[in-house]
Amino acid sequence: MATKRWKLKPKGSNWGEFGEDDQLGRLNLITPEKVRQGIAEVREGRTFCLSLPLDRPGGNALNPRRHPPVLRPTLRGDGVNFLATAGAAPDVLCDDLVIMHLQYSTQWDAFSHVGGRFDVDGDGVEEHVFYNGFRAGEDITGPTDPRDAGVQSGMKGESTSRAGKLGVENAAAHGMQGRAVMIDLRAHLGDDRSYVGYDDLMRVMEADSVEVETGDMVCFHTGFAQRVLEMEAPDEAVLHGTCAVLNGRDPKLLQWVTDSGVAALISDNYAVEGLPAQPCDDEGHACSNLPLHEHCLFKIGIPLGELWHLTPLAAHLRAEGRSRFFLTAPPLRLPGAVGSPVTPIATV
Repeated sequence: MATKRWKLKPKGSNWGEFGEDDQLGRLNLITPEKVRQGIAEVREGRTFCLSLPLDRPGGNALNPRRHPPVLRPTLRGDGVNFLATAGAAPDVLCDDLVIMHLQYSTQWDAFSHVGGRFDVDGDGVEEHVFYNGFRAGEDITGPTDPRDAGVQSGMKGESTSRAGKLGVENAAAHGMQGRAVMIDLRAHLGDDRSYVGYDDLMRVMEADSVEVETGDMVCFHTGFAQRVLEMEAPDEAVLHGTCAVLNGRDPKLLQWVTDSGVAALISDNYAVEGLPAQPCDDEGHACSNLPLHEHCLFKIGIPLGELWHLTPLAAHLRAEGRSRFFLTAPPLRLPGAVGSPVTPIATV
């Protein structure tokens, strides 16, 4: 069906399935019933923090454009508002701020994180668009002057980019709480780098009797975040060459993502999918550098969770012969952001 924003939609997309103005995508499938199903998985009342320390992986070897958070105290008049006192009062006050790259560590990707060039009007002109046809320049805006980007001295004290639609705050308001399923790739594939396609995934799921149902949030344990924690300093060989990654170039895997009804895909590695992606064999067609991101964020409306710390939870679930748990993982309710740090909590 065509809408006021698009006449054509990308092949394999579900634009319009949840309404022409929808900004939640598959998060609509996390219903009250899915929350109840998640709560029903709680047997022990034991919780697991699934976030890395937000200053990990350390440095910027994993992504040169993202840097660790910087903490600074606020000002108190002309003084420093940290370990500060006021007159004869006994109070000692500390107040701080943070300069943070929102997708440096454990994070959610919003749908506004990755869009595509597509001829939505059917007039032969490709435009920059995002999930459900929301458009760059109208719904999602940003500067063209590099002086209005990054952290620079003398920078403006105001935001210069904004996802007026598809911002991460939509997921926060929805709650991001429900039933999750662990798929333990590391237990079967080890720590070597491997690109996991549909056939590999099915073998792992069958071996562990894992079932995924509509509205579930799916976690892929690869062991990567655990390796990050174990490093004393960032090691580029480890950061760029270890542990399993999904093969976003596998059409059968992408079709499984569509058919399974998953509400979110989460992994403990850098991007859920392998970067660089496997070679593109579609001659004459410009292939996405991020095929799984394109499929999930742009076409289907499935948020991606990256760099979560899943190893302790995966070990516990395996020891108990379980794969399902209750997950609570709202992003920051930060209007206009295209991604967000998150401190997910699993309850078993």
